[in-house]
This record gives sequence, structure tokens and C-alpha cells, in this order.
Amino acid sequence: MVVDPVRQLMRRGLSGLVLAFVAAFGVIFFHALAQHREGETAVRILGGVQADLPLWQALLRTPVSLYVPALDLPVWAGITQLFIAFALAELALGRGRTLFISYATTLAGTLTVRLMLAIGPGWWGLGLPPEIGHVLDTGPSAAVVGLFTYLSVVRRAPVVFFLTGGSMVAESVVRPNLAGREHLIAVAAAFVLALVHERAWRRLPLRLPRRRRDVPFPTAPVRAAVAYPEPMGTGGRTGDR
Repeated sequence: MVVDPVRQLMRRGLSGLVLAFVAAFGVIFFHALAQHREGETAVRILGGVQADLPLWQALLRTPVSLYVPALDLPVWAGITQLFIAFALAELALGRGRTLFISYATTLAGTLTVRLMLAIGPGWWGLGLPPEIGHVLDTGPSAAVVGLFTYLSVVRRAPVVFFLTGGSMVAESVVRPNLAGREHLIAVAAAFVLALVHERAWRRLPLRLPRRRRDVPFPTAPVRAAVAYPEPMGTGGRTGDR
């Protein structure tokens, strides 16, 4: 979880932390913008996601909602967790997979909330009442939880996994709300993605390249002919004796 990312950081320098800096500065920018009335309206239009929005509109706002801080959480503590999660993931997984995991876990929470609203209240606590659809659903917390969970599985870090997943379960029990449910969904989605990646990685060495039909299969090596020098005094002929 730490040694390999630190080695990558020493080798690549600050260029290996591009996503971490972009995510942190994005949250700072939208937080500062939301302190003004006009800015708060703009932030809500660009990155405000609610379950009662049309699906296409929610999908367009979801990438921006990763940088919109939640209003009920301390922004500076969230920025620290966000920077560490994206830094470790970018150094250990690469930029492409880090972006995919962060967006996939966030999107999984957004879509699952819509399913819970469609189920309605009841169903052993899985459904949600209609008024939850008006709750603002923004923030990078689902992406942070998803990245930590994914890293803990692929890097064989059970302590980090139980700390991440256990804290999310405790949060849902102590403070049951929409964010707690989405965090549990992010943990489950990241866990499944990590298992799929591990299974594909284990099967990769078993795939051997197919032999082309027009290329003959290699046979026994052919010994190269070696020209030995003729003995001295033979005059270049072999039958003078």
C-alpha cells in the first residue's frame, strides 16, 4: 500500500500526483465558489446531483459532482483524505484505472439510490421514501472509499479493508442517511471490481499465443558447418600422402 507508491513517487516525481492535485484543487475551487450566492447556484447547476433529476442530467453532472464538497462535512479534512486516496491510487494503479474506479464507484451509488427510490419504503429497509429524491447528493467521498477498498484488495491489505469497510458499516448504523448507503455501495462495487481484476490477472499467464499454420514448428537445431584450416605442407590438397 505504501512502499511501492513511494518508490514510484521517487522515480516519477510530482508528475505522478497529477490526479491528486487536480482533485484537491477542484474541491477547493468549488468550495470557494459556493460561498457566494451566484456561485452556489452555478455549482448546483454544474455538479448538483439529486435522485429526482432526469437520468441524462444526473449522468452529465456526476463527473463534476466528484469535486463538489458535501455541505455537511468539513472540507479540509475531506481534501486530505481525497489527496491521499488519489495519490496512492495514481502511483499504484495508474491514471486510467484510478479515474475508472473513482467514477464507477460514484456512479454505482447514484444509480443504486434511484433503484432504492423505485422500490419504495419497506423491503427490509432497502427501499427509500420519495422525499430522499430531493436530497443533494454530491462529494468525492464515495470515490475515496472506493479507491481505498480497491487498493486494499489488490494489494492484499486486510487491515485497510476492514478499517474502510468497517467504518462505513459503523457510519450507516450510527448515522443512517443517504451518504452512508452510498458509501456501502461504493465499498461493494470496488470489491467486485477488484475481484474481477484479480481473476483476470490470474488467468492471463495461462493464455499462450496460437501458432500460425504457415510457420513451421521449430525442430532440432541445425549444427553450423565449421571450416577447419588445411594442414600445413599439403599444398592445399587432401590426398597427397
